[in-house]
Amino acid sequence: MKYIGIDLGGTNIKAGIVNADGTILYKDSIKTDAQRPQDEIIRDMGQLCVDICEKAGTQQAEIESIGVGSPGSCDAENGVLVYANNINFSMAPIREGIQKVIQKPVYLSNDANCAAVGEYVMNDEKNENFVAITLGTGIGGGVIINKKLYTGSNGAGAELGHITLVKGGEPCTCGKKGCWEAYGSVSALIRMTKEAIKKNPTSRMAEIAEENEKVSGRTAFLAAREGDPVGKAVVDEWLENVADGITSIVNVFQPETLVIGGAICKEGDMLLQPILEYVEKYRYSRAPLAQTTVKIAKLGNDAGLIGAAFLGKV
Repeated sequence: MKYIGIDLGGTNIKAGIVNADGTILYKDSIKTDAQRPQDEIIRDMGQLCVDICEKAGTQQAEIESIGVGSPGSCDAENGVLVYANNINFSMAPIREGIQKVIQKPVYLSNDANCAAVGEYVMNDEKNENFVAITLGTGIGGGVIINKKLYTGSNGAGAELGHITLVKGGEPCTCGKKGCWEAYGSVSALIRMTKEAIKKNPTSRMAEIAEENEKVSGRTAFLAAREGDPVGKAVVDEWLENVADGITSIVNVFQPETLVIGGAICKEGDMLLQPILEYVEKYRYSRAPLAQTTVKIAKLGNDAGLIGAAFLGKV
């Protein structure tokens, strides 16, 4: 059988046909045009499913189910997107709207949950308990417990980026202060980099930012690789923030595997090794208990789409 995964974003709607082993057979995207009425956008999601089947030469009868990954809070049981601020949806009947266009079972979950499902299904070792963390504009998270996606009692569970790292600390977009997201996201890394440049305007990191005409998540890493002490200090502090949060997640869930995703993970061992050392030093559990394996996620930008396709399996 084949499955369709949809990644609903504020800019684009991506959809792909995925086979049983997780291979994306065909994918396409359309503009979201997010200011439109939500019913129009949902209709277009259904039509995109029809269109990719036609373009891929796939009969609709071959499609077992459709899964949708969306930002915001989801009522998975009823297939309703309760709220998503970046696409201005409220109580949006995703399942019902898509099924008006294509009559297939439709599953719905938060996009971070979908990324976790994708990584879980495609993980080399088949675990019963699994956590995925995504470092980006914020910190996304998804949790698998006993082979089932954990979403809490109301569908809004596993907002891992909003555990408190520093009481009364930096303001977070959620309205609270001191969230892990405010210290360990790529947005936080950029903020820290800009602050360090302001204090050290003649540093190599400042030069790199000027050469690239912007400050990005890579700026401090590039400077640190060139031996700049200012860049290294930023990277070290940010990685400790990331690792502190990951250690808390490991201590709470004790999964067999925790994967870290996001474009910043292209920094490779320079990112991963300090995290592993911190987790090893501060994790609660000790041998002979089995220990959580922490590693870089493998699916990149396709994790959410593949995970959405397999929502009916977890």
